[in-house]
Amino acid sequence: MNRIKSTVAAMMLLSASPATAQTIYVHAGKLVDVEKGQVLPDRRIRIENDRIVAVEPWSPAPEGAIVIDWSGMTVLPGLIDMHTHLADWGQTNNVAEPLLHSTQEMAYVGAKNAYATLKAGFTTVHDVGCFRAFADVALRNAINEGIVPGPRMNVVGAYITIPGGGGEVTGLAPDVSVPDDMRVGVYHDTNEAKLKTRYLFQHGVDTIKMIATGAVLAEGTEPGELEMTEEDIRAVTQQAAIHKSYATAHAHGAEGIKTAIRAGVHSIEHASLIDDEGIALAKAKGVTLVMDIYNGDFIEAVGTKEGWPEGYLRKNRETTDAQRVGFRKAVKAGAIIAYGTDAGVYPHGENAKQFPYMVRYGMTPMQAIQSATVVAATTLGWQTDVGAASAGHFADLVAVAGDPLKDISVLSSVAAVMKGGKLVP
Repeated sequence: MNRIKSTVAAMMLLSASPATAQTIYVHAGKLVDVEKGQVLPDRRIRIENDRIVAVEPWSPAPEGAIVIDWSGMTVLPGLIDMHTHLADWGQTNNVAEPLLHSTQEMAYVGAKNAYATLKAGFTTVHDVGCFRAFADVALRNAINEGIVPGPRMNVVGAYITIPGGGGEVTGLAPDVSVPDDMRVGVYHDTNEAKLKTRYLFQHGVDTIKMIATGAVLAEGTEPGELEMTEEDIRAVTQQAAIHKSYATAHAHGAEGIKTAIRAGVHSIEHASLIDDEGIALAKAKGVTLVMDIYNGDFIEAVGTKEGWPEGYLRKNRETTDAQRVGFRKAVKAGAIIAYGTDAGVYPHGENAKQFPYMVRYGMTPMQAIQSATVVAATTLGWQTDVGAASAGHFADLVAVAGDPLKDISVLSSVAAVMKGGKLVP
């Protein structure tokens, strides 16, 4: 009871405090050191302003200091989801769903989704696309300015996609017009793909997301079909490099995956139908695979119940088991795999449901946790700021009851979350 009272009191104090210099001490019963792949018992984490300055064996904090008592908890770095869609309406059985919501409404929806994600312990996300262009940029900025609570966001602004491709709103009657702000990334030739990429950076995106193959959840496209040429993809990746950034590619099909890797992408989203050659190529090139291996079960269960388009369900069935086979092979081969869920297809805040699947399909619990911390942070290029609970990193921390190295499902029930030295209420 005293531990609960002290944590609640600290939360009230931190929430009420202005953004001034202060030192906070966290008493961690166990601390997961993702950099060394070990668990450290009874640690004292010293935080100044928004960063960790020291991690050391526990000793009492100075008299009168602010102490967060998590001595009965396992503490981890804030988790990272490398594939979310915060600034969009959730998936439904209506192909026209994106057209039913205004940009104003999406601002509120995005704020709700961001808070749910943060409360779930995911303090950083790679938000890889929204139909209303730059809704994610606005949400990121609102979070950074303290207007709404949410995770640190790396955003892409819009999808780079061919007309009628996997990044478009499809399945509509031919005389229905899609608003211009839902087609910002649509291109018609290689030069326009480059210009669209430049336009996105000019409007504040962090990274680029291409739709290299067809999609599961888009009418009229097939996951195994290559939609962007190698020349197009290379033009985008080169333009991203000019802006000191990178591009990721949505790619389900085996040939699409290999084409995107050869064209210089930094990471592959989904990789559902990856083959042995693709795995070897990804490993050789240091390309990260972001494979949403929980998502297929949700689509099958909820999509069937709610009557999602039959094409969606068919394509999901054709890719789910194949993706898990590929995942297991990629783990065994030692490919780089970062944690990414496609949250937005399923409800935000349930991001941790994928952890048990990653363990079931070949990872150790520590590897799964590292995929959502240090590996994801390195993929983002943010490894000096997030992804580890060590000196110099932002004080982004998650506390859970139980031991995630014995039962990784405990990560679905976080007891407390801290972002930048402040407890999330």
